[in-house]
Amino acid sequence: MSNPIADPGHGHSPAAWTAVIIMLVAFAIGTGAFFFDVPWLVWTCIVLMVIGIIVGYALRRAGYGVNGPKYVSKEH
Repeated sequence: MSNPIADPGHGHSPAAWTAVIIMLVAFAIGTGAFFFDVPWLVWTCIVLMVIGIIVGYALRRAGYGVNGPKYVSKEH
């Protein structure tokens, strides 16, 4: 059995998942836009990646991060 105090959760929280999904989609679309030489879409995806970071931070501050008051840990 793992010790819950020693296990930081490694980002398994709604805040982390939301931020990573937003940034992953932005990265994938931005890579395609770079390949097809669509500069406005590349820059839009860069902005979307920054928005993903902000959304993750805001959700963590709202209590949806690891050990936040609104986060419920799942047993493995």
